[in-house]
Amino acid sequence: MSGKDISADILAAVAARNEQNKKRRLIDLQELMKTTQFTKQEIMMMYRGFKQECPNGSVNEDTFKEIYEKFFPQGNATTYAHHVFKAFDIESTGSINFRDILVSLSTLLHGTLHEKLIWTFRVYDINGDGVITKNEMGNVVVAVYELMGIILKPPTGSGCNLDYLPKRRDSVSVDMTTMSWMSPSSLPCMEMSARQLKDNVEMAFNRLDTNQDGVLTREEFVNSCLMDPNISQSMEK
Repeated sequence: MSGKDISADILAAVAARNEQNKKRRLIDLQELMKTTQFTKQEIMMMYRGFKQECPNGSVNEDTFKEIYEKFFPQGNATTYAHHVFKAFDIESTGSINFRDILVSLSTLLHGTLHEKLIWTFRVYDINGDGVITKNEMGNVVVAVYELMGIILKPPTGSGCNLDYLPKRRDSVSVDMTTMSWMSPSSLPCMEMSARQLKDNVEMAFNRLDTNQDGVLTREEFVNSCLMDPNISQSMEK
């Protein structure tokens, strides 16, 4: 094969890749209407807003965190936004396109309880190995508390050694109403020590870990949540 033939093949491959990327930047309305539960008008309206905020057609994790910070200025959105970003980033590309966002939003807004729980499982399965460990659940719970604006206090005594709790924290003040399924308390606000946090995480995990093997598979997580009226009701709100 001559050098001219090789050059032609390279140019053809580059042209094909450019055409493929161009198609990816365009939205397929019919495909999105079939995949999601949004109407054509809703998709077009959201796409205009998306292109205005993200003219390059994708959102990276830093931008995603900035968006979360606007909605939760009173708290630290960094860790929770990271977990949610990974759940949105279905293909694990490091960026989210319009289709990724639309599919997840359709699930969260219009999906069945079963579909919402499958999506939620991805948030808690931090390393993506197909199971949720107690530490992973603890990490996400702490991230939720941070998002809500936890109040940090200086350590008092030895505290409690938790892998998912940053060492600088000994107690937090948090609105527990949004996490009522994790605690028997119905008080609108309470101070929570590291020990109480650990007890709440273990209580929630053990309620879901039906076979008590120390991990939650997706099927186990979904089925246990479906059978728990408190969790089901909170997910349907």
